[in-house]
Amino acid sequence: MLQVNFLRDHKERVLEGLKKRQFKNLELVDDAIAADDERKKIQFELDSQLSEINKISKEIGILMKEGKKEEAESSKSKTAQFKESSKELEGQLAALETQLLHILYQIPNIPNELVKSGASADDNEIIYQSHDVEGLGEGAIPHWELAKKYNLIDFELGVKIAGAGFPVYLGKGARLQRALVQYFLDKNVEKGYMEVNPPHVVNEASGFGTGQLPDKEGQMYYINEDKLFLIPTAEVPVTNLYRDVLLNEKDLPIKNTAFSQCYRREAGSYGAHVRGLNRLHQFEKVEIVRIEKPENSYAVLEEMVEHIKEILTDLELPYRVLRLCGGDTGFGAAMTYDFEVWSAAQEMWLEVSSVSNFETFQANRLKCRYKTDGKSQLVHTLNGSAMALPRIMAALLENNQTEEGIKLPKKVAEYARFDIIN
Repeated sequence: MLQVNFLRDHKERVLEGLKKRQFKNLELVDDAIAADDERKKIQFELDSQLSEINKISKEIGILMKEGKKEEAESSKSKTAQFKESSKELEGQLAALETQLLHILYQIPNIPNELVKSGASADDNEIIYQSHDVEGLGEGAIPHWELAKKYNLIDFELGVKIAGAGFPVYLGKGARLQRALVQYFLDKNVEKGYMEVNPPHVVNEASGFGTGQLPDKEGQMYYINEDKLFLIPTAEVPVTNLYRDVLLNEKDLPIKNTAFSQCYRREAGSYGAHVRGLNRLHQFEKVEIVRIEKPENSYAVLEEMVEHIKEILTDLELPYRVLRLCGGDTGFGAAMTYDFEVWSAAQEMWLEVSSVSNFETFQANRLKCRYKTDGKSQLVHTLNGSAMALPRIMAALLENNQTEEGIKLPKKVAEYARFDIIN
């Protein structure tokens, strides 16, 4: 959430940034400033009345001591009027604060100056590509057929148990999933991330804290009786570990990694691009989260990008890195890099990771600050997928298929304890 003072002091920059995102409701910026102006006006009036009440109350005490009962009673009458008026002002103030918050929740983050304007994924910039890519040629089969051929994943059994988008992993398929999770966690821990095991459900405050609410409410599974949401990513509970926390400067940086199941409704997702593992309602992912001093966050973002590159190099997968344009950048992010791997049998790029810097956007919602030189200021939050499992699995199966079977890359075989699926 952007701070209203930032909207006021940098209005031109804010409007320019929102236009980069193709954001249409630019009037919300003026609405927020106007609501804050009115809030300040009422707060001043309320403070003045409370000060007057306090002053008169002291005078009443003096008058009573001096035996001036009538004057004291007259002053009591005045304080009663002020108290009634101040109650009305408190009600107006509370309503305005709610209104202002509602407006601010609707305004997305301002993209970094390096993020270019654009409307969709077609406008994203390719920053890096590891290999020239090509298809496997005639006879190559997609991962959902490979999964059936080698009894690795049963999509139909998942439909029977829960519905489409909830696959069942079997035998070497399940072992390969477990091996990848362990490798990703180990790799992150080697880089200094502390592993945490968070809840897989969160309350509404946590959803608002990281920006899933109200922006992505329709994409989250909701448990009505308990008023809890199934997490779409471990980012949500892990980042919320630091909600309403005042950190010391020496505590920073904070580096966490977590494995979780992820749950997404993916409403409206249809077509060939969602076949097999391409898009699921439940999937496994390992996340990395950083809490940083503002002056370090963009260097850290590049460090995280290099970390993901190392993982994909170990997996021996052709990949590319894209910097998202304004229109494709998530609601709360100031800058995002997407990683895509080449699916040789489908002959298409599959997104497997996003790494984002949210600057102070999440921290302002979370009220996460750090103390430096006796003052407190908002931290910067960053997170990324290291990695999401389904499309990594799809690419590993498709890209490594041979006549003898699926030959696993060296690092994957080391963790899986088998080197071929046949």
